[in-house]
Amino acid sequence: MRIQNVADDAFRRYGKVLEGYDFTELLKEMKHTPVPEDVTYVPSVEEMEALPVAKELQNKGYGGLPIEIGYCNGHNKKLNGLEYHRSSEINVAVTDLVLLIGHQQDVEKDFTYDTSKVEAFLVPAGTAIEVYATTLHYAPCHVNESGFQCVVVLPKGTNTELTFETASEGEDKLLTAKNKWLIGHEEAAIEGAFNGLKGANVGID
Repeated sequence: MRIQNVADDAFRRYGKVLEGYDFTELLKEMKHTPVPEDVTYVPSVEEMEALPVAKELQNKGYGGLPIEIGYCNGHNKKLNGLEYHRSSEINVAVTDLVLLIGHQQDVEKDFTYDTSKVEAFLVPAGTAIEVYATTLHYAPCHVNESGFQCVVVLPKGTNTELTFETASEGEDKLLTAKNKWLIGHEEAAIEGAFNGLKGANVGID
């Protein structure tokens, strides 16, 4: 798969590179987070949310809405699934990493999606990006054998456990956590996911 860069014009349909933030302390805090052989995701980390940049992200990034700051770390080379939110997601790459992304508009009426439409973008270490709400995404891929580390900023409560009943049909069948609609690939066997990704479980070498 051809790997583009988030600085390329091609990324502008999916999101944008963010400027004007000082992530020095946030990147330092991320040094304490584990990098497992698989993938781990923690929605909210108090120490990160207590940093001055958190208030800046809340006000500049989300117009004053309450936010959560967590991380996604580990080792991964495959797509496995694609999710979307009703809101943008801000990512800060602590290490070089690759995002495999697509357009929500390409999801079919039966909630299937052709994985041949996925594009790959390198997010260089230290780069912050906004990933638009209509951009399909999932866990990053690692570039270095030591794994990847990525800060994840979202509206508070996103990706936390559902506290209400959902239907088993329509878009509701994709809802696996609060503000998280997920389409899985059969090969990945993600528990509770609707396996609507059609084609290869694409990845990077």
